[in-house]
Amino acid sequence: MAESFRMTVAVIGNVASVALYAAPTVTFKRVIRKKSTEEFSCIPYIVALLNCLLFTWYGLPVVSYKWENFPLVTVNGVGIAFELSYVLIYFFFASPKGKVKVAMTTIPVLIVFCAIAIASAFAFPGDHGHRKLLVGSIGLGVSVAMYGSPLVVMKKVIQTKSVEFMPLPLSLCSFLASSLWLTYGILIRDIFVAGPSVVGTPLGILQLVLHCRYWKRKDNVEQQKGDTIEKLDLEKGTLANNYNGDLVGKGNLDNIINNVTNHSNCNSS
Repeated sequence: MAESFRMTVAVIGNVASVALYAAPTVTFKRVIRKKSTEEFSCIPYIVALLNCLLFTWYGLPVVSYKWENFPLVTVNGVGIAFELSYVLIYFFFASPKGKVKVAMTTIPVLIVFCAIAIASAFAFPGDHGHRKLLVGSIGLGVSVAMYGSPLVVMKKVIQTKSVEFMPLPLSLCSFLASSLWLTYGILIRDIFVAGPSVVGTPLGILQLVLHCRYWKRKDNVEQQKGDTIEKLDLEKGTLANNYNGDLVGKGNLDNIINNVTNHSNCNSS
């Protein structure tokens, strides 16, 4: 029963995490459409890529005991595919200076990961406990940095009193993924699995609280936009009617002048 509950939590956590990884696809559709990275930063995606690499390695039998952390491998394996795609798209559409920045950030990150993987595999032969301690400790630090990134967006929400830049589905997936992985980490008694969500879950709750606080503000802004558009349409309609009326008036005046002229010509004849 306990094993079934644990796997259920892991599966739902996988689904929520995949939804979270897929969320930036909207941003990168815009990058592809405009053929420009604009003001977007590549750093969050490189950090997320390192996080996924570390926890995929952590879940493999090289570090963990057999397949005890198999759910970590599946979800972070998918995360690697998403994050690597984002980094490559960013690199392709970045300016020459931006390409250098991406390369100078990504290459050291990959070298660091390879060094960690090699050290954990060969420095502790047959010692899964120390391998998990090494990889898990570094992964914990990277995950906390990744989960802390929404603080910038939350600051903007508070300043503007609008949740326009913090979509509700993204906030909800973040909360669900964090809370589910926190539960899973507690169930398997693994601090390195539960640890990142100790930071992620409160931040997810805070995002939902901000949505409850400022969602009316967003509706008001959208209503004002709608009212403005409607007002402009009415003004356009009024101008069009006045213009058509002037044309009709001018047409009637021309007809009267022509009738008077014809009548004068007949009398002259």
